[in-house]
Amino acid sequence: MATTNDLKNGMVLNLDGELWAVVEFQHVKPGKGGAFVRTTLKNVLSGKVVDKTFNAGTKVETATVDKRTMQYLYADGEDYVFMDLETFDQITVPGGTVGEAANYLLPEAEATVATHEGVPLYIELPTSVVLEVTYTEPGLQGDRSTGGNKPATVETGATVQVPLFITTGEKIKVDTRDGRYLGRS
Repeated sequence: MATTNDLKNGMVLNLDGELWAVVEFQHVKPGKGGAFVRTTLKNVLSGKVVDKTFNAGTKVETATVDKRTMQYLYADGEDYVFMDLETFDQITVPGGTVGEAANYLLPEAEATVATHEGVPLYIELPTSVVLEVTYTEPGLQGDRSTGGNKPATVETGATVQVPLFITTGEKIKVDTRDGRYLGRS
Protein backbone atom coordinates (compact mmCIF):
# COMPACT_ATOMS: atom_id res chain seq x y z
CA MET A 1 0.00 0.00 0.00
CA ALA A 2 1.09 3.54 -0.72
CA THR A 3 -0.51 6.94 -0.55
CA THR A 4 -1.15 9.26 -3.48
CA ASN A 5 1.77 11.36 -2.19
CA ASP A 6 4.14 8.46 -3.07
CA LEU A 7 3.10 8.24 -6.74
CA LYS A 8 5.82 8.20 -9.40
CA ASN A 9 5.72 7.88 -13.18
CA GLY A 10 5.87 4.21 -14.20
CA MET A 11 4.48 2.95 -10.87
CA VAL A 12 1.83 0.23 -11.32
CA LEU A 13 -1.36 0.43 -9.25
CA ASN A 14 -3.95 -2.26 -8.60
CA LEU A 15 -7.32 -0.48 -8.86
CA ASP A 16 -10.53 -2.55 -8.81
CA GLY A 17 -8.62 -5.71 -9.75
CA GLU A 18 -6.98 -4.15 -12.83
CA LEU A 19 -3.38 -3.03 -13.27
CA TRP A 20 -2.80 0.63 -14.20
CA ALA A 21 0.56 2.29 -14.87
CA VAL A 22 0.97 5.91 -13.83
CA VAL A 23 1.79 7.88 -16.99
CA GLU A 24 1.61 11.32 -15.41
CA PHE A 25 0.60 12.78 -12.07
CA GLN A 26 0.22 16.26 -10.61
CA HIS A 27 -0.35 17.40 -7.02
CA VAL A 28 -2.87 20.27 -6.99
CA LYS A 29 -3.42 22.53 -3.99
CA PRO A 30 -6.24 24.93 -4.80
CA GLY A 31 -6.72 28.09 -2.75
CA LYS A 32 -9.99 26.75 -1.42
CA GLY A 33 -10.68 23.13 -0.40
CA GLY A 34 -8.39 20.16 0.07
CA ALA A 35 -5.42 19.17 -2.03
CA PHE A 36 -5.82 16.42 -4.63
CA VAL A 37 -3.74 14.42 -7.09
CA ARG A 38 -4.66 14.41 -10.78
CA THR A 39 -3.30 11.34 -12.62
CA THR A 40 -3.22 9.89 -16.11
CA LEU A 41 -3.32 6.09 -15.93
CA LYS A 42 -2.74 3.51 -18.66
CA ASN A 43 -4.23 0.02 -18.38
CA VAL A 44 -1.27 -2.36 -18.54
CA LEU A 45 -3.15 -5.08 -20.44
CA SER A 46 -5.51 -3.18 -22.77
CA GLY A 47 -3.53 0.06 -23.23
CA LYS A 48 -6.61 2.18 -22.44
CA VAL A 49 -5.70 5.61 -21.01
CA VAL A 50 -7.90 7.35 -18.39
CA ASP A 51 -7.66 10.42 -16.17
CA LYS A 52 -8.38 9.82 -12.48
CA THR A 53 -8.37 12.21 -9.53
CA PHE A 54 -7.56 11.14 -5.96
CA ASN A 55 -7.80 13.13 -2.73
CA ALA A 56 -4.32 13.84 -1.37
CA GLY A 57 -3.15 11.18 1.08
CA THR A 58 -5.61 8.52 -0.16
CA LYS A 59 -4.23 4.99 0.11
CA VAL A 60 -3.78 3.12 -3.19
CA GLU A 61 -2.72 -0.46 -3.69
CA THR A 62 0.50 -0.89 -5.62
CA ALA A 63 1.24 -3.93 -7.75
CA THR A 64 4.60 -5.63 -7.93
CA VAL A 65 5.73 -5.80 -11.54
CA ASP A 66 8.85 -7.85 -12.16
CA LYS A 67 10.82 -6.70 -15.22
CA ARG A 68 13.51 -9.06 -16.46
CA THR A 69 15.76 -9.12 -19.48
CA MET A 70 14.96 -12.25 -21.43
CA GLN A 71 16.05 -13.80 -24.69
CA TYR A 72 13.47 -14.63 -27.35
CA LEU A 73 13.87 -18.27 -28.38
CA TYR A 74 11.11 -19.25 -30.80
CA ALA A 75 7.45 -18.97 -31.74
CA ASP A 76 5.23 -21.85 -30.60
CA GLY A 77 2.05 -21.49 -32.65
CA GLU A 78 0.43 -18.24 -31.47
CA ASP A 79 2.72 -18.02 -28.42
CA TYR A 80 6.31 -16.85 -28.00
CA VAL A 81 8.90 -18.54 -25.78
CA PHE A 82 11.42 -16.43 -23.84
CA MET A 83 14.30 -17.54 -21.58
CA ASP A 84 15.42 -15.72 -18.43
CA LEU A 85 19.13 -14.93 -18.90
CA GLU A 86 19.94 -15.42 -15.20
CA THR A 87 17.97 -18.53 -14.19
CA PHE A 88 17.51 -20.03 -17.71
CA ASP A 89 13.82 -20.58 -16.93
CA GLN A 90 11.58 -20.51 -19.98
CA ILE A 91 8.33 -18.56 -20.08
CA THR A 92 5.58 -18.68 -22.71
CA VAL A 93 4.08 -15.32 -23.63
CA PRO A 94 0.74 -15.23 -25.51
CA GLY A 95 0.76 -13.61 -28.95
CA GLY A 96 -1.77 -10.99 -27.86
CA THR A 97 0.60 -9.84 -25.11
CA VAL A 98 3.54 -9.56 -27.52
CA GLY A 99 1.38 -7.60 -30.00
CA GLU A 100 3.20 -5.39 -32.54
CA ALA A 101 6.58 -6.26 -30.99
CA ALA A 102 6.42 -9.54 -32.94
CA ASN A 103 7.24 -7.56 -36.10
CA TYR A 104 10.71 -6.83 -34.74
CA LEU A 105 11.55 -10.02 -32.79
CA LEU A 106 14.37 -12.18 -34.07
CA PRO A 107 15.47 -15.42 -32.40
CA GLU A 108 18.09 -14.75 -29.69
CA ALA A 109 17.05 -11.08 -29.44
CA GLU A 110 16.87 -9.62 -25.95
CA ALA A 111 13.69 -7.99 -24.65
CA THR A 112 12.34 -6.90 -21.28
CA VAL A 113 9.41 -9.03 -20.14
CA ALA A 114 7.22 -7.57 -17.40
CA THR A 115 5.29 -10.04 -15.24
CA HIS A 116 2.88 -9.74 -12.32
CA GLU A 117 2.46 -12.85 -10.17
CA GLY A 118 3.91 -14.97 -12.97
CA VAL A 119 1.53 -13.61 -15.65
CA PRO A 120 3.28 -11.82 -18.56
CA LEU A 121 1.92 -8.27 -18.92
CA TYR A 122 3.89 -6.73 -21.79
CA ILE A 123 7.14 -6.84 -23.76
CA GLU A 124 9.58 -3.93 -24.09
CA LEU A 125 11.99 -4.03 -27.01
CA PRO A 126 15.09 -1.88 -27.49
CA THR A 127 14.13 1.38 -29.26
CA SER A 128 15.75 0.20 -32.49
CA VAL A 129 16.68 -3.12 -34.09
CA VAL A 130 18.77 -4.10 -37.11
CA LEU A 131 16.88 -6.18 -39.67
CA GLU A 132 17.79 -7.51 -43.10
CA VAL A 133 15.68 -6.54 -46.11
CA THR A 134 14.45 -9.79 -47.70
CA TYR A 135 12.55 -8.18 -50.59
CA THR A 136 12.04 -4.76 -52.10
CA GLU A 137 11.36 -3.48 -55.61
CA PRO A 138 14.23 -1.72 -57.33
CA GLY A 139 13.93 2.03 -56.86
CA LEU A 140 13.78 4.26 -59.92
CA GLN A 141 15.31 7.62 -59.08
CA GLY A 142 14.16 10.49 -61.25
CA ASP A 143 10.46 9.67 -61.08
CA ARG A 144 9.89 12.51 -58.62
CA SER A 145 11.52 15.78 -57.66
CA THR A 146 12.03 14.84 -53.97
CA GLY A 147 13.26 11.61 -52.40
CA GLY A 148 10.59 8.94 -52.19
CA ASN A 149 9.91 5.81 -50.21
CA LYS A 150 9.02 2.27 -51.16
CA PRO A 151 7.85 -0.73 -49.12
CA ALA A 152 10.44 -3.30 -48.07
CA THR A 153 9.83 -6.66 -46.40
CA VAL A 154 12.29 -7.44 -43.59
CA GLU A 155 13.36 -10.84 -42.24
CA THR A 156 10.62 -10.90 -39.58
CA GLY A 157 7.93 -10.50 -42.26
CA ALA A 158 7.09 -6.89 -41.37
CA THR A 159 6.85 -4.18 -44.05
CA VAL A 160 8.84 -0.98 -43.57
CA GLN A 161 8.86 2.16 -45.75
CA VAL A 162 12.47 2.73 -46.91
CA PRO A 163 14.23 5.20 -49.24
CA LEU A 164 14.56 4.27 -52.92
CA PHE A 165 18.30 3.44 -52.69
CA ILE A 166 17.79 0.48 -50.30
CA THR A 167 18.19 -2.91 -52.01
CA THR A 168 17.37 -6.51 -51.09
CA GLY A 169 19.95 -8.00 -48.71
CA GLU A 170 20.88 -4.74 -46.96
CA LYS A 171 20.66 -4.40 -43.19
CA ILE A 172 18.61 -1.45 -41.95
CA LYS A 173 17.90 0.04 -38.54
CA VAL A 174 14.18 0.22 -37.65
CA ASP A 175 12.47 2.09 -34.79
CA THR A 176 10.46 -0.50 -32.80
CA ARG A 177 8.01 2.10 -31.45
CA ASP A 178 6.52 3.15 -34.79
CA GLY A 179 8.22 1.01 -37.48
CA ARG A 180 10.14 3.92 -39.06
CA TYR A 181 13.30 3.43 -41.10
CA LEU A 182 16.22 5.00 -39.22
CA GLY A 183 19.14 4.30 -41.57
CA ARG A 184 21.48 1.68 -42.89
CA SER A 185 23.30 -0.49 -40.43
